Order: sequence, then C-alpha cells, then structure tokens
Amino acid sequence: MTTAFNPELDLILEREVDVSPAELWQAWTTPEHLKQWFCPQPWKTVECEIELKPGGRFYTVMQSPEGQQFPNTGCYLEIIPEQKLSWTNALQPGFRPADTPPQSPGHECAELLMTASITLQATAKGTLYTAHVLHPNAASKQRHEAMGFEAGWSAVLDQLLAAIKQSR
Repeated sequence: MTTAFNPELDLILEREVDVSPAELWQAWTTPEHLKQWFCPQPWKTVECEIELKPGGRFYTVMQSPEGQQFPNTGCYLEIIPEQKLSWTNALQPGFRPADTPPQSPGHECAELLMTASITLQATAKGTLYTAHVLHPNAASKQRHEAMGFEAGWSAVLDQLLAAIKQSR
C-alpha cells in the first residue's frame, strides 16, 4: 500500500538517521522498547500492546505529567518487516470501524483521526526514516500541524534514537 503525499491532507517527517532499519523496526514493534520513547517527554507511555499483523491491535496509554491517562487503540494495516509499518485509529482491531472521532478529552492528539506509516530505507549512513501521516480533511491536518506535529514527532524520533543507542 503506497499513498501519494497530498500536501492539503498529509504531514511528513523525513530524516536520515545513523541507526539500522532493524534497530528502528525493533523499537517500533516491541512494547517494552516503544514505551521508552513513544511520546514527547515529560509525557510517558505507560502501557503498550502490539499484535503485529494486519488487523492486529496497536494499543498505548499515554500519561500526562499530571498523571492523567489517555488510552489509544488502533489497527495495523500493513507490515513489511524492517521496511514499513502502517496503522490507523480510524479502525479498531480486526478492521472494525472506530467510533469517530476518538474521545480522549484533554488529549488533542488522541482525538485526531489519522492513518500513519513509518517507512525505513537502508542508506550508506543508516536509514532514511519517513513518517507520513494522513488526515481525513484539511482542518484535521491543520489542527495536527498547529499542535506541533513537526516538533513533537521530531522529539519522539530523537528519543527513539537515544533509546536505541543506549541499548547497544
């Protein structure tokens, strides 16, 4: 499944990083690794369940610095080991339609309906890491952008890289 970038509806973060696709894949697909870096600090991911198959459950609970918890449930769409991981919160596990929009008062990001793909392409220096996030309409894309998509997803990628390097 390849979706062309639509600048009116999509956001993208692309960066060449100095770790391997295998290391990135493990960090994205292993709950104990994902919990270390998945949301920008000082927020934490306190729970994670991964059923790594198309239609499988992708579940996280994010915790605010004040201790509020925000569960997020989604569905994996496409899994190509060490190359591509796609999921959405528009569908629940088993490809069941989600109640829309997700309801997590106080957590704007969890209330956004979106589909995301992480692609990993090996390079001479490590990996070309691309996060492509699709939104259902321009207002949703603009809301996500205004909430700090670039800064937030960049911070999370930095945390991901630090966690990988620390575990070596």
